[in-house]
Amino acid sequence: MAESSGSSWRRAGFAGAAIGVLAAGAAAGVAVERLTVGRSVRQKARLALDATGPYGGLRGTPGRALADDGTVLYYEVDEVEEDTPPARRRRLFGRKEPAPVTVVFSHGYCLNQDSWHFQRAALRGLVRTVHWDQRGHGRSGNSQAGPEGAPVSIDRLGRDLRAVLDVAAPEGPLVLVGHSMGGMTVMAFAEQYPELIRDRVVGVALVGTSAGKLAEVTYGLPLAGVNAVRRILPGVLRALGSQAELVERGRRATADLFAGLIKKYSFASKDVDPAVARFAERMIESTPIDVVAAFYPAFAEHDKAAALAVFGELPVLALAGDNDLVTPSSHTEAIAGLLPDAELVIVPDAGHLVMLEHPEAVTDRLADLLVRAGAVPAGEPFRTS
Repeated sequence: MAESSGSSWRRAGFAGAAIGVLAAGAAAGVAVERLTVGRSVRQKARLALDATGPYGGLRGTPGRALADDGTVLYYEVDEVEEDTPPARRRRLFGRKEPAPVTVVFSHGYCLNQDSWHFQRAALRGLVRTVHWDQRGHGRSGNSQAGPEGAPVSIDRLGRDLRAVLDVAAPEGPLVLVGHSMGGMTVMAFAEQYPELIRDRVVGVALVGTSAGKLAEVTYGLPLAGVNAVRRILPGVLRALGSQAELVERGRRATADLFAGLIKKYSFASKDVDPAVARFAERMIESTPIDVVAAFYPAFAEHDKAAALAVFGELPVLALAGDNDLVTPSSHTEAIAGLLPDAELVIVPDAGHLVMLEHPEAVTDRLADLLVRAGAVPAGEPFRTS
């Protein structure tokens, strides 16, 4: 008997959701409590968290940059408030100040610029910041393939960062901040534009990221299982990406089953704010399956250890959660090993989304970096929410 279309898309949905979650860092069994609570109750809880959670609502002045392949990249700028000391000096004395330091935030795979919510809130009005969505994520365009139809590469993302900087921060000193894939983007940018690093970059923060050897990560699973997944995953992703509309329908219908997986691979502590966990879930859910498929091969090929030397003379923060199952803290320790003057911070009881799980720890260290880089004066009061 032929399989019904409803059954077909449900099965595709389960597969698509599972692959999307795996690629975002959630590749384990469904949490038991998810199976013991009625689906309608879970859906109502999700809607309540969506309505009340304040996360991801910060907006700045929008802008768009054009990548060298024509993809439109969306960014937002938060300017320094007019009553900060440099602005007061300009108003009172008419003296032209040098261009302010701009802090540029690059987000990770299957996330968007809102993943920096807490750090953005803390810096808002105190220092100029740029938050952008990587191609295919958030509000940016989705042109994943190059002229020859090749999948996205980390080098391509480095060029995208350059395109954003050329319009959002064309002059003045820069502090580059990257989480996970965003940190890899910063490394690729450094490899391709070392002269710009030397001329303009005054600080770098690499959060929960890796300079390479990602094919060795086990995600906390048995090695045999991981090897089996790696053998079949590229083909499965290609198949799912080619049926994006069908997969997305099923993925949305089954998303509530995978919240436990996302939580397991995003966070380590047991007392994460449910609204924060739901916020992360929404970001991951919103990443189209064809984007998940197009980006996945880039991580196995990523190797930017040599590029780190470009940061050798700069203040660098290398930070990770101690229980990050996606880009383990050993990868951050390896980065710090190649940059002996970097500040190495391993945050206890923290997973991959450390900037959402322990925002104060990340913001405090980022504030220290900005002081060392001369972006803000020592003792500057940062907001906490």
